[in-house]
Amino acid sequence: MTKKERYKIVLDYFEKNFPNAQTELIYKNSFQLLVAVILSAQCTDVRVNQTTPAIFKKYPSAHALAKASFDDLFPLIKSISYPNNKTKHLIAMANMLLDKFGGEVPMRVDDLVQLPGVGRKTANVITSVVDQQPNMAVDTHVFRVSARLGLTTKATTPLAAEKQLIQYIPETLVHKAHHWLILHGRYTCLARNPKCDTCGLTDICIFYKQQLKSKSSKKAV
Repeated sequence: MTKKERYKIVLDYFEKNFPNAQTELIYKNSFQLLVAVILSAQCTDVRVNQTTPAIFKKYPSAHALAKASFDDLFPLIKSISYPNNKTKHLIAMANMLLDKFGGEVPMRVDDLVQLPGVGRKTANVITSVVDQQPNMAVDTHVFRVSARLGLTTKATTPLAAEKQLIQYIPETLVHKAHHWLILHGRYTCLARNPKCDTCGLTDICIFYKQQLKSKSSKKAV
């Protein structure tokens, strides 16, 4: 099976079974999404969604958040992972939005990564979700699933995985594929106990075949 054929099988499967996949973060505008994605680093979307309503109510815009003090914002974030750093990042991010981008969230990856608390993954999420740009955000789920399915080969870093994925995924599908891979990793292709019995991609899954081979070898012994 060629790499191109493998990608087609995977993408066709997701397109058929999960055509409307989207982020599970709850937001109303690009500013809210940016705040939510910064908070979501090494934290579940469920926890972020429990936390953001109070933040959005008190700080509905970059102008409002830029005026926040650490002591005012921290209590709203303390249930999130790394609350100290994220509190500082959010306030600094809001101030840079005002100083450098007129209070608006930029839609260029190179601009977004200048913001405190924003790395390449976050910038790719923002531009792909808001603007449907063909940018692939590679988190731990995307990294794991793409390797197991054989979409990436010997990718040792998120950036290496990203480059391989966007090489084969049509530009019009990249923003969808990001969600497909994340959600598949979150609910089916789990890190420790993958639910292979409910997965429709086992026929082409390298990880699944390796598991079968391993079990067969153990039985033989």
